[in-house]
Amino acid sequence: MPTETALPLRIGARTLFTLRRRLVRRRLSLEDALAGARPVLPPLQPDEHGYLITALPEDLVDRLARDPNVRPFVRQRYRRFYARLDQDFDAYLAGFSAKSRSTCRRKLKRFAERSGGRIDVRAFASESEIDSFYEAARAVSSRTYQERLLDAGLPDGPAALADMRELARAGRARGWLLFLEGRAIAYLYAPAEGSALVYAYLGYDPDFADLSPGTVLQLEAMRRLMAERSFDLFDFTEGEGQHKRLFSTGWIDCVDLLLVRRGFVNLAIGHALSGFDAAVGLAKRTVEAVGAERVVRRLRR
Repeated sequence: MPTETALPLRIGARTLFTLRRRLVRRRLSLEDALAGARPVLPPLQPDEHGYLITALPEDLVDRLARDPNVRPFVRQRYRRFYARLDQDFDAYLAGFSAKSRSTCRRKLKRFAERSGGRIDVRAFASESEIDSFYEAARAVSSRTYQERLLDAGLPDGPAALADMRELARAGRARGWLLFLEGRAIAYLYAPAEGSALVYAYLGYDPDFADLSPGTVLQLEAMRRLMAERSFDLFDFTEGEGQHKRLFSTGWIDCVDLLLVRRGFVNLAIGHALSGFDAAVGLAKRTVEAVGAERVVRRLRR
């Protein structure tokens, strides 16, 4: 039996309501997205309502929307940022703006001064190392806003650790911890997908936010990956943010595409989602254009 897929109506991190359909899910790897490879969609079974394709390059939408049996709805548009790892770290940094390079050097210097003149980053790759990484990373994750507010911290429990061990056994995962005075204060975990490492989980102890631990750890991880040369790409995945923009060397314009079988209920859900997403997008653009404070003042009148 196909499982139901949640289709949330969301404003920012807050989910207002969730609709559900039985969907065949597909997500393009970074390698396939860069190659422009069209995802292979199996025929729908009688009890399946359609497809949900995430991280789809925008220029592939028209090709997938030609099927007369399904109706396309674009849920969101975004840039999928990535960085090439097959280069020297100095050349990578040279691609940053002068302001960004200066900011990164200042953050590294400030952290080193606070930690006795050194930056203590430890890498974890083998199966025998991953347990130590997991224990320390979970301790940090439990304090992060991602876990406390968004339920998006490093997964907890035996099943999550077993998955990490399996990937590490095959050489398909990397973890890093940033230490200050012998205590882990930030973690980064990246499993592999083809020749790319995937930006899965990054978190830091909020007590040390003034030291920019996420930036410091990401810089040191990129330095080591470019020296290691085991992977070609670092996939910052769906969604945008200053952190991803800073460390990327390129991006792909992508969409999350919902293709539903034609029928009253499916089309009604598709239109409801599309209308809600459009309204949220318009509100966001209005706030950005007018200024949040002015909008708040008007709402208070």
